[in-house]
Amino acid sequence: MWFFYILSWFAIFLQICFVVLATAAGLYYLAELVEEYSVLAKKVIQWLIIITLLIYAGFFCFEDLPTILLICGVLAQVLHLIIIQNFPYVSLTSPAFIAAVVLIVVNHYYAMSYFQSNYHSFAEVMAFFTLCLWLVPFSLLVSLSANDMVLPTVAETRPLLTTGLSIHCGSMYLAEF
Repeated sequence: MWFFYILSWFAIFLQICFVVLATAAGLYYLAELVEEYSVLAKKVIQWLIIITLLIYAGFFCFEDLPTILLICGVLAQVLHLIIIQNFPYVSLTSPAFIAAVVLIVVNHYYAMSYFQSNYHSFAEVMAFFTLCLWLVPFSLLVSLSANDMVLPTVAETRPLLTTGLSIHCGSMYLAEF
């Protein structure tokens, strides 16, 4: 009996390792796709935000969720729309990004408080958390690596050469400032 018990714990540990590795591989693949197709990724994330806003509208019309929970969720999605305007360039220190992170934490608090005091099935709770709280932030998290490999464009506002090197007619020379 004890051997079977130890074996079951080992199997659970092994299954957790496989799930973690599969999730990491999936996120890595998604990050590669976002880097390769950043314009399409921006459109997909915009549609995810719009769909999430429609889900919040459905909750407002058909369900009896707390108004503060719905308002925080809608405000977070509006901030996500502001963040996505400069995609794939996401500034982690921008006021919109910081406010979105704060609203995500606040929205999680309100959602956990509501679902702790009101009974809903596990599937309903997971649907709310997955579609309303996690889908867009995780897609933005996966896309954070997209701006590492993107070539500079006209949106580049900083000088590309800040070390005193200049390029003139295909040859490089030192420019004294």
